[in-house]
Amino acid sequence: MIDELRRIGLSDLEARCYLALHEEPDLSGYEVAKRVSVSRTNVYAALRSLTDKGLCRVVESDPVTYDAVPIEQVVRLLQSDFEQTARSLLSQMHTPPRASASFYTWTGTKAIKTAIRRVAANANQSIVADLWAEDIQWVEEALLEAEGRGVAVTLISIGECHSRLQNVIVHKRSESWADAPSRKFSLLCDATSALLGSFGSAQKLSMLETDHPSLAELLQNAFYHDVVMERIEQDLGRELAERYGDDYAHILQPYREYLKP
Repeated sequence: MIDELRRIGLSDLEARCYLALHEEPDLSGYEVAKRVSVSRTNVYAALRSLTDKGLCRVVESDPVTYDAVPIEQVVRLLQSDFEQTARSLLSQMHTPPRASASFYTWTGTKAIKTAIRRVAANANQSIVADLWAEDIQWVEEALLEAEGRGVAVTLISIGECHSRLQNVIVHKRSESWADAPSRKFSLLCDATSALLGSFGSAQKLSMLETDHPSLAELLQNAFYHDVVMERIEQDLGRELAERYGDDYAHILQPYREYLKP
């Protein structure tokens, strides 16, 4: 809970004081200080700040006590403030048209997770996510939120997975994939915005964001290929293996040598 409260603008001590009052109302500053094991001077400063932010109420008694504003009311207040600020920003700021498509690079866990959530939150019609099964936790919550808004979400999982998403296509892995130096992933939103990157210890964690139409079309065509092949393999899997080898080895073998990175 401390981390969640810090995300709404509270300091670590303010969050701890709020939780203490949430669990046990009508405490004096001295009693709060004992529960959080911090000096009374710092606790009283934190309580004043919580009061100014509207998260704490003062009970005029002897001694003065404090009471946490119920979390439901706090959340509604924050939602109202955010919506008012968002409306003001949208009415006063307008994104200028871009002369050409752009490419942006994100590095590090926090930046990549934030970019994934932002792009998914701005999808209006469709999201196609292509990831290895062990990396789905990076995107699943953002995709579930989009799905809940009515966005058509398709998850392509490399390997068996257990996802709460409605539309999941599973690709089996061949034995050679175990030696892959990295696990590539991509997201395509509304067939226009794309994220591409890779996980794994072999490379620095990074991700590319772009609205370049060629890359968007490339990912869209790859999705169509995956959908078609998934259906063909369901219907004709045994015949394909007998004719072309496991994982189409008879077809691909001539190209594997000179297509190696």
